[in-house]
Amino acid sequence: MELFVLVDNATFIDRYFRGEPALSLFLRDGYASILFDTGYSDLFLDNAHRMGVEPLEADWIVLSHGHSDHTGGLEPLVKRTIEASIEGREVASPSFLAHPGLFAPKRDDEGRDIGCFIARDTLASIGEIRLSPNPVWITDRIVFLGEIARRHEFEGRQAVGEVLRDGRWVPDVVTDDTGIACLTEKGLVVIAGCAHSGICNIIEQAREVTGERRVADVIGGFHLLVAPEEQVRATCHYFERLQPAAVHACHCTGFRATCALAEVAPLHEVGVGLQLRFD
Repeated sequence: MELFVLVDNATFIDRYFRGEPALSLFLRDGYASILFDTGYSDLFLDNAHRMGVEPLEADWIVLSHGHSDHTGGLEPLVKRTIEASIEGREVASPSFLAHPGLFAPKRDDEGRDIGCFIARDTLASIGEIRLSPNPVWITDRIVFLGEIARRHEFEGRQAVGEVLRDGRWVPDVVTDDTGIACLTEKGLVVIAGCAHSGICNIIEQAREVTGERRVADVIGGFHLLVAPEEQVRATCHYFERLQPAAVHACHCTGFRATCALAEVAPLHEVGVGLQLRFD
C-alpha cells in the first residue's frame, strides 16, 4: 500500500509543492485507489499532477467530515472530471463515502459558512454517493470507520461553530467526523482528517472494528491546535501507552501538541510530497 500527501499546511524542504491549511491524501492498495479528502481548493489536483498521481482515477473518494478545508476541492474535482470526459479521456466513476452529516450546513462563531460548498446533486453527477454512520469495508484491508464513539471524556466534546439540524442551529460537535484504517503486516495504519471526534477515540474505533490491536502508524490532523492543556496531556499519555511504531501528525495538530507528542511517541515530519509505503 502506498500513501501520498497531496495537501497539508506544510511542504517538504527542497520539494517544490504548495501547501494550504487543509488536507488531502491519496492511497493505492493493489488495484484500488482512494482519495481521502480534497483540501480547500484545486491545489490537490496540481500537487497530484506533479507527484505523478491522478485523482480522477480514484475508485473511492472518502470524506472525513463536512468542513470546507476537507471538501472544498470537490467542486474543482467535478469540473476537472467533466472536462476530461469532454476531451475523451477515460475517468473513473467513483463512490463518494462519508457520514450522513456531510452535507449539513455549518457555520463558525461569526456566522461564516464553513461547511461543504458543493450540492449533493452536483456530486452525484459524476459518481455514487454512499453515506453511512456504520463502518464500511472499502477493500479487504481498508475500512471506513463510520461515526466515531466518543469513548474518552477528554476529547471529542468541544463544539466547532454550529450545524443546522432539524431547522435549528445547534452547537456542532462534528458527529460526522470519521477516518479510515488500513491493515498491514505490522499493524493498523489509522488515518484521520481533523479528528474532531478525538484522535484517541478514532484509534480505539479502528482497533475495535478490525480486531487488530497493534498500531503501525497514525496519520492526519489531531485537532489539538487550540485544545486545553489537559487534553494535550491526556492524549500524550494515551500515545505513550499505545506505543505506535510511527506517528505522522499534521494539519490541525499544532506546534505545542506536536512538541509534546514528540516526547512520548516516534513522531515523523509530514508535508506535501511525503510518500509512505506499507507491506
